[in-house]
Amino acid sequence: SLAKHQRLPKINLFTMFRLGLFQMGLGILAVLTLGVLNRVMIGELRIPASITANLLATYLFMAPARVWFGQLSDAKPVLGYHRTGYVWMGSGLFMIILSLAVQITWQLGNLVEGAGGWTWSIPAYSWIALGALVFALYGLALSMSSTTFFTLLVDISDEDNRGKLIGIIWSMMTVGIVVGGISSKILLKRLDNIDASLEILRSSITGLFFFVPLMVFGLAVLATFGIEKKYSRYSSRSILANREDQITLGQSLKLLTASPQTGLFFTFLVIMTISLFLQEAVLEPYGGEVFNMSIPETSLLNSFWGIGMLMSLSATGFFLIPNLGKRKTTQLGCLAVSICFILIIMSGFTGNAQLFQGTLLLFGLSTGIATTGALSLMLDLTVAEAAGTFVGAWGLAQAMARGIAVASGGVILDIGRAIFTTPVLAYGVVFALQSAGMIVAIWFLGKVNFKQFQNNAKDAIAAVMEGDLDG
Repeated sequence: SLAKHQRLPKINLFTMFRLGLFQMGLGILAVLTLGVLNRVMIGELRIPASITANLLATYLFMAPARVWFGQLSDAKPVLGYHRTGYVWMGSGLFMIILSLAVQITWQLGNLVEGAGGWTWSIPAYSWIALGALVFALYGLALSMSSTTFFTLLVDISDEDNRGKLIGIIWSMMTVGIVVGGISSKILLKRLDNIDASLEILRSSITGLFFFVPLMVFGLAVLATFGIEKKYSRYSSRSILANREDQITLGQSLKLLTASPQTGLFFTFLVIMTISLFLQEAVLEPYGGEVFNMSIPETSLLNSFWGIGMLMSLSATGFFLIPNLGKRKTTQLGCLAVSICFILIIMSGFTGNAQLFQGTLLLFGLSTGIATTGALSLMLDLTVAEAAGTFVGAWGLAQAMARGIAVASGGVILDIGRAIFTTPVLAYGVVFALQSAGMIVAIWFLGKVNFKQFQNNAKDAIAAVMEGDLDG
């Protein structure tokens, strides 16, 4: 099998970009759910921020399923392929689910309009429960497709081209965020008038949520078609790939907990991700309240940090990581992000929108460095035999942290408002916490010992296999 591995072609740049189409689609979706829907629910339909944030965050809490989907794709191929079938099924499902989600949003909006404000009633409870269910299903579909896609990346890459692959693919995701921001601005042109009627709002957004997910499904198929067959190294890497008795979920979890390094890295990922995403739900309202921006203007805010991130993702993968190494690069990125949050608070005091946008560009640059570094470390900290399970676990850390961040960003903001009357200070509480969190993340990453992880993993696989053999 080793000879076969030697003969497998390496992925070229074109293939890296083609794979990136999948992440580009996810980027476009992120703008739709967290950008557009968030703003419409809070700003136009007058649904309270904490309810909106928690409803939208529901999908992130389905993340534990990632470990299971990852393990499932290790163990049970669909139509002869370990990853591709799952990527397609998941994408097809989230396409259908998003169209449903937007209908539920309108029902909640109707309730607010009917009651002349938000009131808790039986219909309100039931629509919220239904909304949570639909977003939970969206989370499952997303977990299924993105975990198996990420594992496919582990399968088709080698340690020397991983930084580049990550750089390109995450750049494409950022292109998606920028494209999503710009295209939703164009598609929602009729809403430029701040007093656009709810009817116009409805038809614009319902259309947006039908066409875009359909396009994203198309991108997913286009990105992954034929890739696994040609490039996957899974069967030659894993000692267990062709054995009848695949590793079970229980054994995969044993591999996962075999090294204390896994726990340290998991903690680092959680703290770093919370610190990166606490502002996700409050950035656009911050632009609106402190800098008096309109909806299309605030939906472009994501594009500013998106462009910054785009500039640094590939640069990190191609230049910084080869020179500084993966850990130092990541720590550098985290430090820069920490400084940016302080600058975001300071720009709020000036009320100067251009300064704010400039700071977001810097924030994007720093995020790109931290993210590329962390993702490359993540792919190195996997074990071939249980690649799906490990990728699922790292995905779980990130998604769980994002869920906590999005849900608590709104809550922290409300606490900030209770303490301070000035909006800048209220929002500042959120940003200051993020700045401190990044410093803590740097400390945890410094504690991880990668050599020891590899050694522990080898021993654990041997133990699992002997356990199997001893029966």
